[in-house]
Amino acid sequence: MRWMSGVMFAAMVVALGANAAEPSAIVHKPKVDLYAQPSLDAPRLATLSRNTVVRISAQQGLWYQVVPADGSPGYVRVDDVRVESAGAGDSDANIRILMGGKPGQGRVTETAGVRGIDESDLRSASLNQAQLTAMIGHRADAASAAAFAAEHGWTATAVAYSGEPKPAKQGADTGVSPKSAAEMGSAALGAVGAVGHQLGSMFGGAAKMAPKSEAELSAEELALGPEIAGRVLGARPLWDNPEAQQRVNRIGRWVASQTTRPELPWTFGVIDTPEVNAFAAPGGFILVARGMYEIVSSDDELSAVLAHEINHCVQRDHYNVIRKQELASAGKDLAMREVTLTGDAAAIAMAKRYADEYGATIVLTSLDRDAEFRADEASQIYVARAGMNPLALYSVFQKMAALGSASPSLEELFKTHPSLDARMDKIDKRGYGALANYTTRQ
Repeated sequence: MRWMSGVMFAAMVVALGANAAEPSAIVHKPKVDLYAQPSLDAPRLATLSRNTVVRISAQQGLWYQVVPADGSPGYVRVDDVRVESAGAGDSDANIRILMGGKPGQGRVTETAGVRGIDESDLRSASLNQAQLTAMIGHRADAASAAAFAAEHGWTATAVAYSGEPKPAKQGADTGVSPKSAAEMGSAALGAVGAVGHQLGSMFGGAAKMAPKSEAELSAEELALGPEIAGRVLGARPLWDNPEAQQRVNRIGRWVASQTTRPELPWTFGVIDTPEVNAFAAPGGFILVARGMYEIVSSDDELSAVLAHEINHCVQRDHYNVIRKQELASAGKDLAMREVTLTGDAAAIAMAKRYADEYGATIVLTSLDRDAEFRADEASQIYVARAGMNPLALYSVFQKMAALGSASPSLEELFKTHPSLDARMDKIDKRGYGALANYTTRQ
């Protein structure tokens, strides 16, 4: 990795070769305190300087138990060191250490044959209505998510964030009310078959050229969600694990309730693919790959993954890409028809036409780096608001780094996101500021 020189790496191999089964890491801050227990109140055993090489013998919460080459074991926080990328065949051993001794149930051993979802899969897959209905069936409402949070001792916390959209005003013409948003996915499922290709074609003319109201934009966003998610499910079905499906919906809905768009029909699912990735579709539909679900070892870490994708929905990142594609397409239309579709029917027709042309490829579209960095920042804020520890996102990045840059399970993620080093560097540079107090949560 770029933060370690060849000489330093060679020295580390010599010093730690006998312990190759344990992930190695390097201190990347000027000074890091080594504690006797995983607590800032515990006695300090030593102070480690930048570039000190350590082995990670265990992860406990958001702490690593580390062993310096020339010292006694102790504990550092997950953002005090950088985990070294796995070598060939070491990724599963690394993950076992970082997950407290064993990987997630059903985890597939890393092999060259591991294959995730690629663009061709998402372009050709048809909408799997049965799977989409099942995914919506696991949806948690705000009340049940709040009850789940209370059972776990998570208390909503007010944390300011200047980078998020303002909440919709009560009574404003957004086209989205708690009722209409919750029902939009089901309405789209029923209406798409009735609208069909003919209305989708009719919608391809002059109506796209006119500026759209907030109500129209919201309706399109809500119609696109089930169309795109249903096609992802056509490529990879839901993981047959009801407990996992319920867990992501309860945690995801609780985190989404801490955003400025709690009224969206938030719907989460775990899809059966071994890659380490997660995907957001417009309107609050979020899919987590089984490989990602299985490497996270706590609710905090899962909430951090979900919160990143939640922010893409809050900011309409993928919908805005779709909107630009639609505007570009509208400029090429030579025959302009009179279109009489309005409201939800028009939005559903647009969503079906778009999905018929592009499938679900939008979920693998590369957003600009700033959008990804912003989603990381928002993730930490949402996690803190949800009563959990914002350090969890850093811990997830460390696990992903431990899999190795050549890991086939990370291939698609690396195509669409900045490097893990760049993302952790951004967090380090930004610092925790007002979030610092929440990084001590257990």
